[in-house]
Amino acid sequence: MGGGRGRGSRSRTQRKHFRDGRENAWKRPKSDPTADGNSAATAVDRSWKPFATQNTAFDEYYKEQGIVSAEEWDTFMEVLRTPLPAAFRINSSSQFSSDIRQQLENDFMKCLQAEGADGVEIEAIRPLAWYPDNLAWHSNYSRMQLRKNQTLERFHEFLKLENEIGNITRQEAVSMVPPLFLDVRPEHFILDMCAAPGSKTFQLLEIIYQSTKPGLLPEGMVIANDLDVQRCNLLIHQTKRMCTANLIVTNNEAQQFPGCRSKALSKHSGPELEQSMGQLLFDRVLCDVPCSGDGTLRKAPDLWRKWSPGMGNGLHNLQIQIAMRGLALLKVGGKMVYSTCSMNPVENEAVVAEILRKCGGSVELLDVSNELPNLVRRPGLRKWKVRDRGVWLASHKDVIKNRHFGAVPGMFPSGRTYVPPTEDDIKNENGGNSEPNPESQTSNEDFVEETSDLPLERCMRIVPHDQNSGAFFIAVLQKLSPLPAIPENPKKQKISIAKKDETQEENSVPSVEDNDEQGQESKSVVMESASEAASDIDLVDNEQEEKDVPMEAAPYDVSIDNALEDAQVTVNGKSDPDKATGKRKLQMQGRWKGVDPVLFFNDEPTINSIIAFYGIDESFPFKGHLISRNSDSNHVKRIYYISKSVKDALELNILVGQQLKIASVGLKMFERQTSREGTDASCSFRISSEGLPLILPHITKQILNATAVDFIHILKYKTIKFHDFVGAGFGEKASKLMMGCCVIVLKKDYDQDSLDTVKVDASTIAVGCWKGRGSLSVMVTAIDCQELLERLSVRDEGMKEIIAQGKESKVLNGKDKKEEIEVTEEVAPEQ
Repeated sequence: MGGGRGRGSRSRTQRKHFRDGRENAWKRPKSDPTADGNSAATAVDRSWKPFATQNTAFDEYYKEQGIVSAEEWDTFMEVLRTPLPAAFRINSSSQFSSDIRQQLENDFMKCLQAEGADGVEIEAIRPLAWYPDNLAWHSNYSRMQLRKNQTLERFHEFLKLENEIGNITRQEAVSMVPPLFLDVRPEHFILDMCAAPGSKTFQLLEIIYQSTKPGLLPEGMVIANDLDVQRCNLLIHQTKRMCTANLIVTNNEAQQFPGCRSKALSKHSGPELEQSMGQLLFDRVLCDVPCSGDGTLRKAPDLWRKWSPGMGNGLHNLQIQIAMRGLALLKVGGKMVYSTCSMNPVENEAVVAEILRKCGGSVELLDVSNELPNLVRRPGLRKWKVRDRGVWLASHKDVIKNRHFGAVPGMFPSGRTYVPPTEDDIKNENGGNSEPNPESQTSNEDFVEETSDLPLERCMRIVPHDQNSGAFFIAVLQKLSPLPAIPENPKKQKISIAKKDETQEENSVPSVEDNDEQGQESKSVVMESASEAASDIDLVDNEQEEKDVPMEAAPYDVSIDNALEDAQVTVNGKSDPDKATGKRKLQMQGRWKGVDPVLFFNDEPTINSIIAFYGIDESFPFKGHLISRNSDSNHVKRIYYISKSVKDALELNILVGQQLKIASVGLKMFERQTSREGTDASCSFRISSEGLPLILPHITKQILNATAVDFIHILKYKTIKFHDFVGAGFGEKASKLMMGCCVIVLKKDYDQDSLDTVKVDASTIAVGCWKGRGSLSVMVTAIDCQELLERLSVRDEGMKEIIAQGKESKVLNGKDKKEEIEVTEEVAPEQ
């Protein structure tokens, strides 16, 4: 249904912030001295030159770890020093997914193969063989090649437009792998613990929506979490293109993500609360943790000069804590995928081994070697070493004095702790002599590598030269039984015993499963040092998205819509003195300051007017599923719709004191029209283009069929007077609609019924319009109109001819003949 993808608001501030934050590391700055000199030298320097892709410590470290054989080391390094090919994924839940796939297969793939670039035969775009249904594609074209000849330029513009709308997502190929191993189904509750920038979250949402019929929602939901506020805003922007009511975006610490366990559930029994929502547990957890990111060297070459072995060591404990929290929130029988974009075994196999040891037999590392058979992957390592301060360590016994906090037992294959002997032990051993016996000391010959006795070969390693990709690590874990209670470190038990008495009520249950509000005293001191180490180094996220995606502007407010909502305090282009006075009042969401509240919208008069105006069918679950982000119910500008699963989660969160810090939730369904004509309409709320696909099958009023000619004209010319429509009787029918928002549906050619009968199915294309006193105006952005016209021209040759026609039609489009109204849908992006 048209108007259903990618209708998010955008601003110049967001674009500027994102440009500043996502500099293209492969591009040399203009101040580069190598660009100076004569014209000949300048011409040479304009060609691409590799950065300094040498790091002696990197070479020594990974040769010693044996992540690839000595015979293939040169090939591995050669590929690692080349730029990463582009990859993208078709949104399988889009109604145009089949059209886009056919266009790639039948148009671009053949054209690009025929022409090549610069007359040199290079590999054309191709579908990734391991991704289902040819929905993911790989290209070897560089940005320069994409801009150079007409065919490639057309392909580049196609990618930009479809990505902006949400029909495709630009994403590194190996980043698409983890969600595929989760075995997601539409009814699953899914937690994405470290979700930004959002490509994997988008992928998870696609999967749960795949088998959903028009006008219905999946039973499951996705909670996408990220600690960093700016990255959380990027996550919101990315997922808004999905237009979903089954998503909650949170801004909590992953290692302390709340389980929202309600101890008072028995006191609140009744139909309004499901017993199954007594605690927030998940069927699937994606644990894509922060890492050193050396698997992304091909797209972030500045990492070559920054890389050191200490980067992985500093994150090891944080990664374990995040993974353990994910397992605690996982239902018995559920699956969790642990993944990183690092090649370092200290961040990969060592973490998996440690959580298996902590969980005992309650968690199993699954063998998924038979899944995705076309994906080239290598088994995980069972042997590795740890490097600390320039020293190689084979076991915890080799750790030098005063460095036990930097190289912890869990980093080593066996996980065994070595406790150095005390002076009393030495005296007893040497017959009272306090000097250590030289014969008992470890020599260099005793340096023996440990081998893990866990089945770590079931983990998966993806290396760059196997399939021209980045590097990635994936492990699939299944929870077989509740996790055992994990005892506190006995050394810290004595220190923190007094503090634990003070927080006994909050942390009275020792089981990891129930400890939702984890006290700071129960945390390891290593956590603080790991967090500091993580902040001191430049962490590379697993998915550095394309540069042209905007970021959110307001640093204190993680809701993009509400930041713009309060900035738009004009009516008919003039400032409203009642609204523009002073600074915006600081919002509160429970205990979270500076975050807009999440409130159920229960204004009966407004809800009833919406139902009556649009004739919303009673079968559609409407009341009780609406929320707002404004505590002032009289000035609500946007009304959001949430699914049943999200509704239950929000009710539980309210019951437990709003432990979740919610940044974004719900699908924008209605928006208040603030123009003069909007205030004169019997219903001041219009249907948002994001919410149109969901509610369209349930509307019985304010909806009209249009012929292809009239539908295309309204998209091309934006505003048309009633008497200027081509279709017989359409303008007259439109003039008889009530003033306000209406929906125009493209009538199918094979549909023999009259324009009076509106039929809606999965292929229905529709747009929201505003019925004024003498004209009809489309209420979607220019880029949305452009994309929809492109889709129609590809789908049907007859429509292509109509779209190609000039302004010789009877439609009057001059500005002096155009009745303009203020439509506050979205601000069109900069062209």
